[in-house]
Formats: sequence, C-alpha cells, structure tokens
Amino acid sequence: MYEEDVYYERCAGIDVHKTFLVVCLRIGRKTEVKEYGTLTKDIREMVAWLKSNCCQMTAMESTGSYWKPIYNIFEQERLPAMICNSHHIKNVPGRKTDVNDAQWIAKCLSQGLLNPSFIKDREQRELTDMTRFRKSQIEERSRNINRLQKFLGSWVKKVAL
Repeated sequence: MYEEDVYYERCAGIDVHKTFLVVCLRIGRKTEVKEYGTLTKDIREMVAWLKSNCCQMTAMESTGSYWKPIYNIFEQERLPAMICNSHHIKNVPGRKTDVNDAQWIAKCLSQGLLNPSFIKDREQRELTDMTRFRKSQIEERSRNINRLQKFLGSWVKKVAL
C-alpha cells in the first residue's frame, strides 16, 4: 500500500447548489460532512466552523454563479478558497450523491489534484458586473424603442387609411 501525498492536512470540499451547500471537512484521513443553507448567515456559520477547525484551504466547483456569494464571503473572512472547473472534477464515474461529491472534492484538494480557475480580484469582478448590467440596460432600452416605433408605425398607417 502506498502513502498518499498530502498538500493540505486540513481542507474542505464544498458541493454548491442553489439552496444548500454540502461541506466535507477533511482532517488527515478523517472527514466530517455538514449541510448549510445559502443565506449569508448560513455561509458565515460555515466559515466559523471551518476556521474553528483551522481549515487551510477550501475548494468548490464553478457551477453557474452560485459560487460567487460564497467566494465573496470567504474573501472577506480571509479564508482561502479555490474555484475549480466542474468538468475537471466530475470526470470520475460513480459519484452520485452530494455528500460523495463534497468528499471527492476534499480528497482531491488534500492531495493537490485540483487546478484553480482564474478569479479576478474583487474590484475587477465588480467592474465586470456593472459593465454587464449597463450593457443589458442599453439593450433593453433599444428593444423597447424598436417595439414602440413598430407599434407607432402600424398605428400611423391605420390612422392614415
């Protein structure tokens, strides 16, 4: 039997969903799994639990945008976090439950097998979000103007007849 290389003695894998999080804290070969909600108070409670257990690093999948509020709170609390591409993690068959997913992420993280995705710093993320929002507002305004012009054009034709 071979001995596993350990990059992080104390780490956590997080399986992120829209309404809940499954967290697997790995300390050596022991694991403890807990489930949390996705409200700010729940995420802060999870951070307190991870910090109380001296967690060195956390990892989660970049599923949609559900990871963003978690990452932002981790960043505020100075808890190291790694966001990983879900295709790199999910390529192993047989993991069907959320608990298994969280345990698998924690195990891969502890052995240094995960590659983090590039995450912009907080200011750049906020600027990107504002720019995207502004673009969507301009596009919506253009759609409304076109809709109004189309309506008025058909109305003018009816009045002229």
